[in-house]
Amino acid sequence: MLSDLRTLARVLTDDLAPRTATESVSISERPNARLIRYGSPDQLESARARGAVPILLVPPLAVPAACYDLAPNASPANSVVEFLLSTGTVPYVVDFGGVSWADRRLGFEDYIDGIIPRAVAEVVDDFRSGADAVDLMGWSLGGTLSLLTAGARRDLPIRSVITVGTPLNYQRIAPYPLVRALLAPTDGRPVTYALRALGGIPSPLVRLAYRATAWEREVKKPKYILQNLDDVDALVRMQVIDRFQGSLPGYPGRVSEQMLVNLIVRDEIARGRLRFGDVDVDLTAVTAPVFMVGSHRDAIVSHAAAEHGRTLFTSSVHVEFHTVESSHLGLLTGADAEQATWPAIAAFRERIGRG
Repeated sequence: MLSDLRTLARVLTDDLAPRTATESVSISERPNARLIRYGSPDQLESARARGAVPILLVPPLAVPAACYDLAPNASPANSVVEFLLSTGTVPYVVDFGGVSWADRRLGFEDYIDGIIPRAVAEVVDDFRSGADAVDLMGWSLGGTLSLLTAGARRDLPIRSVITVGTPLNYQRIAPYPLVRALLAPTDGRPVTYALRALGGIPSPLVRLAYRATAWEREVKKPKYILQNLDDVDALVRMQVIDRFQGSLPGYPGRVSEQMLVNLIVRDEIARGRLRFGDVDVDLTAVTAPVFMVGSHRDAIVSHAAAEHGRTLFTSSVHVEFHTVESSHLGLLTGADAEQATWPAIAAFRERIGRG
């Protein structure tokens, strides 16, 4: 009983899950773009010697880059970074940082034609192996950014693009068809005016919306805690997720407008051709192999929306789709990811590595 009370106290004071992170070093720091390399010097040298291809992790907008390194050394595994290192891969992540009023003019074009291409070049320069190529991997909108980058900058040394729970057709996700029907006559106005006035979507709204997609979890949380006082691993994972949800930044103003207008109202991403400012994106012209993961249990991105890439990319491109039945976050981290998502990604990278 005393032990249970101590565990409960640590849960309520957010002191149960360890605050750990995989060993890393900062490669470069620019506004809205910090490039981080994970792993020890020995792991880096080993990967270089084998000519391994590094992977650049692209976080979703309004999500901290730490999503790829949640609670390393936990059980079940919660760190994609930790898994990649265990396979001999050196992971990098481009950290977009927080979002403030000063970032309100950031648009998709800034990320896909500036920040991410620069990060790709820096990874190749830093890794210095015979591979001279990079795999891009993104969860949720991080996958969108990865594909848009490949579609806008076909000159980049991108070996493959890996997406996890990435929406490629918003008309296959409720309630977006209704949103499109209501806003299409005005091309998204007056909502875009409101977003412009706010400078984007503030972090409190983003956090509330994310929690709303898992409202049942929130309602049942007190009961879950009491039922699992003797299962520390389960409570640690719960606390890791709570911390993650509480750290979500907001969306920049221009990006939030483009998400509404280009992705939803105009339905451009489903057709594969988009324009952001003076940057044209043609997803149908992507030549790098693409690997996608989706779930029927994902409350944020439907299986059909993630699987749309099967018809989006040309028949000449190597495209694979893998189903893992889990939640949106569970596709990336936790027991389902450890058992199904990560091994599938590793197998895909091995296959394309063999040519």
